[in-house]
Amino acid sequence: MESPVVVITGASSGIGEATARLLAGQGARLVLGARRADRLDALAAELGGEVRTRATDVRRRDDVAALVDLAVSTFGRLDVFVANAGVAHVGGLDTQTVEDWDEMIDVNLRGVLHGVAAALPVFRAQSAGHLVAIVSTSGLRIVPDQVVYAATKNAVRTLCEGLRQEAGPHLRVTAVSPGFTATEFVDTVADPARRREYQERMAEIAMPPDAIARAVAYAMAQPAGVDVGEIVVRPTAQN
Repeated sequence: MESPVVVITGASSGIGEATARLLAGQGARLVLGARRADRLDALAAELGGEVRTRATDVRRRDDVAALVDLAVSTFGRLDVFVANAGVAHVGGLDTQTVEDWDEMIDVNLRGVLHGVAAALPVFRAQSAGHLVAIVSTSGLRIVPDQVVYAATKNAVRTLCEGLRQEAGPHLRVTAVSPGFTATEFVDTVADPARRREYQERMAEIAMPPDAIARAVAYAMAQPAGVDVGEIVVRPTAQN
């Protein structure tokens, strides 16, 4: 695709921001969504070119639909929807709150479903489209403190495989599973001692977010008849 139209959720920092930067450099036309509109606007001003932004809370179906509508009304189509927005509350099941669980379910799973609901009719009408979901290696190797987070990510992995099977010959679906990546993930660790452990480990082994951005770009760059179903990217030092 030349100058693909790409929607990215959670684009104000971390993997979403890195993906926006990489794709903008490759000539993509971008529509960026996140809750922190000020960061989105600063990023768009820095990137220049054909970039649009909209404050978006993926928990709200209308917000996600409006983001897709903005892409179609501005650029005439939608080629790729990158479902990147996510939240992690790290801690044991007996220390987290039900509200923590609800937020992870609503953002990590329901937010992706809202993206599917908004993007799939556009993809069907075009007979072309690509959903990319940022999942996690936390769902591949279950560890303490990340149980509900991993459950939401594995639900998205299941969703992606099911959608891939239903999609037919014109739609592509890719799940990208990052390992330990240098993002704001560790900031959500409530216990100060555990947060320091995560911060030290992140400084020791974490990948830069653009490692995941390159994986997204790789999946997008394949010929129309080639679907990269899943990509796992982790630091070489990560178990």
